[in-house]
Amino acid sequence: MEQIQKENKMGVMQENKLLLSMSLPMMVSMLVQALYNVVDSVFVSRISENALTSVSLAFPVQNFMIAVSVGTAVGVNALLSKTLGEKDYEKAQKIANNAVFLAAVCYVVFLLVGIFAVAPFYLTQTKDAEIIEYGKQYLTIICIGSVGIFFQTMFERLLQSTGKTFYTMITQGTGAIINIILDPLLIFGVGIFPKMGVAGAALATIIGQIVAAILAIVFNAMHNEYITIRVGQIRPNAHIIKQIYAVGAPSIVVQAIGSVMVYGMNLILIAFSSTATAVFGVYFKLQSFIFMPVFGLNNGMVPIIAYNYGAGKKSRVVKIIKLSIAYAVGIMFVGLIILQIIPDKLLLMFNASETMLAIGVPALRIISTSFLFAGFCIVCGSVFQALGNGVYSMCVSITRQLLVLLPVAYLLSKLGEIRYVWFAFPIAEIVSLTLSSIFLCIIYRKKIRHIGEGKTL
Repeated sequence: MEQIQKENKMGVMQENKLLLSMSLPMMVSMLVQALYNVVDSVFVSRISENALTSVSLAFPVQNFMIAVSVGTAVGVNALLSKTLGEKDYEKAQKIANNAVFLAAVCYVVFLLVGIFAVAPFYLTQTKDAEIIEYGKQYLTIICIGSVGIFFQTMFERLLQSTGKTFYTMITQGTGAIINIILDPLLIFGVGIFPKMGVAGAALATIIGQIVAAILAIVFNAMHNEYITIRVGQIRPNAHIIKQIYAVGAPSIVVQAIGSVMVYGMNLILIAFSSTATAVFGVYFKLQSFIFMPVFGLNNGMVPIIAYNYGAGKKSRVVKIIKLSIAYAVGIMFVGLIILQIIPDKLLLMFNASETMLAIGVPALRIISTSFLFAGFCIVCGSVFQALGNGVYSMCVSITRQLLVLLPVAYLLSKLGEIRYVWFAFPIAEIVSLTLSSIFLCIIYRKKIRHIGEGKTL
């Protein structure tokens, strides 16, 4: 099969310009993603606080869905970028075909979750009949319609792996805008649209994702000259799938641990009140405005590092890591300032009651102190994945969220005041900072310093 042999821009463009060109489209699109996540909850909060709580309680399953889709795609991204750096175009084609197969398998799993597991999931968290009913309406639609998110994520990563990040900005932005437009129409029933409540919020979400997935497939077919997807060639290859999940599985675990953490925190907080759980859900929506640009930065960084690692270009790898850390720390510092200055105004966007403000204002101020360290830790985790050491990210995440955050939050809850619970977040982030620094030193000694000395492993 004839392939393009020209040097990919990831191996030759000036580092800062390359990082920005790869990352800014992703940062913009993920900011739009964060916007529609917030808008979703803003409209749902107008139904009732119980409706907002039901959506907050759905977060562990939604986050796990994202963990599986993004984690699998991260494995594809890193392996495909490294393979292109090595100029092994035949293997790159096989990786892309297996990526599509894996997206389909992942969807079938969550289709079954939507059919059989939603009601039991809510019953483990609350006995409030209204919250359970709202939750069943919302989460069932999200799971059954999740075909969009799996194929959108995978085909966007195929574009990113070959440096086509501009098109992913279009796909994500379009999906998010459709969601934002449909939210009020389907939730409240405007014009010809039926009044569907929380079910309308879920339907708006999956429609946006499906449209984005279709666009991503079209862009790959039209503009991705490095790979060509043909249905007849989509066959599972055990060796390639193993390589994908060597990086992807730790990434899935890292993100899935977030689901376990949120589930555990919901159980701790709902013992105080359902309002406390709603506050925690609102915090996750708000913090996405800060974290999403950093994740967008990482999405641009990972294929650059993986490509130059495969190509044996040490100085470019080191420069990209340093630039990424600087940008991430700067973004998180801006987020810290915002949450310290106007937490009350942010909460009022969600129709916050006096009780919700009393709980939420100190919560946002205390939790946001963890932002001081989070930017560095997030970039380190993605560096580990890009260099094929996703297990380091997994170790940091397990320690931070399961071994530190949840136990500390539980112990602090025993003091009887919900305010103390929020201090678990900065405590856990300090531990994450320590571990991330140690692992970065190890991976530098074992891999980065030896790039270019021989064939990378």
